Amino acid sequence: MSFEEKTSETVNSLKCQNCGAILHYAPGTNTLKCEYCGTVNTITEEDAPLEIHSFDYEDFLAAEAAHTSATASAVIVKCTNCGASTTLLPNVTADSCPFCASPLVIDHAQTTTMLQPHYVLPFIVKDSEALQYFRTWMSKLWFAPSDLVKKVKDGSSQQLKGVYIPHWSYDTDTDTVYSGQRGEYYYTTETYTETVNGREETRTRQVRHTAWYHASGHVDNQFRDVLVSASPSLPQKMAVILEPWKLELLKGYDGRYLSGFRAEIYQTNAENGLRVAKDRMDPIIRDDIRDDIGGDEQIIDNYNVTYNNLAIKYLLLPVWISAYKYNDKVYHFVVNACTGEVTGDRPYSWVKIVGLIVSIILIIVLIWQMAGQKH
Repeated sequence: MSFEEKTSETVNSLKCQNCGAILHYAPGTNTLKCEYCGTVNTITEEDAPLEIHSFDYEDFLAAEAAHTSATASAVIVKCTNCGASTTLLPNVTADSCPFCASPLVIDHAQTTTMLQPHYVLPFIVKDSEALQYFRTWMSKLWFAPSDLVKKVKDGSSQQLKGVYIPHWSYDTDTDTVYSGQRGEYYYTTETYTETVNGREETRTRQVRHTAWYHASGHVDNQFRDVLVSASPSLPQKMAVILEPWKLELLKGYDGRYLSGFRAEIYQTNAENGLRVAKDRMDPIIRDDIRDDIGGDEQIIDNYNVTYNNLAIKYLLLPVWISAYKYNDKVYHFVVNACTGEVTGDRPYSWVKIVGLIVSIILIIVLIWQMAGQKH
């Protein structure tokens, strides 16, 4: 079946045969459901289990540059405030950006082609469950403004939106040649004098020293599924906190899993993503170098990493996002729609912080006064 035929089949399968409405994917299932009449359609899959594999990195870049990679047509709307580009849901006439809560100019939406992801991880956590995870996370925050907590508990500030965030997944086998120094501890006995009860006494103590020796060698590492957020709308720092993902549940890309949700278009290309991936690998490589050097202390003078068998996957991973303004500042809260892990920015109540500081000072003063009365 050609890509065009498959796309046409997907579009037809999203239409409710009972009332004509658009069917939406039901999180945690393999079905599409009509929100109007309740009709349920099953997403049929291949009989054989899906074999998830990566694609040669250089071949992927060459195919992308030559425009021979699979592409899909989508209606894209770009937020004029934060720059995020996401797919537009069918029949939407008004909407807000899931990342900054700014109104979207629907009239500026454009139909364009986008690189088709290799795999998609369907939503598992429902919006009601995500809201509960969110409330639990918020209730544990220290020094959150009281009105913010109340809004969260009431649900009045919640506008959770389901968004598929683009990610690059990298595999590689590294070979690292290094040189450095190994430090080994040794001890000497030192004599010293000390005044005890008005008398000079001679005592001894053990003093630690470090002997340094040249070290060199190489270490091998195997990295699989090093994930990099391809969207500045979900900063890499937040993306790391949301890990791990249940990548064993990945599905071959199928537009039906996106029905009812947004999908952001990647803005960090594969080459820039690889630089971030290498930064993620670096601490692991350095730790292995230190282990290989051995001794009690280690100094790494220099090292050179060769990345072999470099491969890539283009993934869409699901999150529930809430973005709203508090005191004219935008805060983001993100829920991993696969595991329920929550992360986000948060405002602080300086009234509560100052109040705590004042309380601590008063307690210290009170203790000092009580101590003075005893004397």
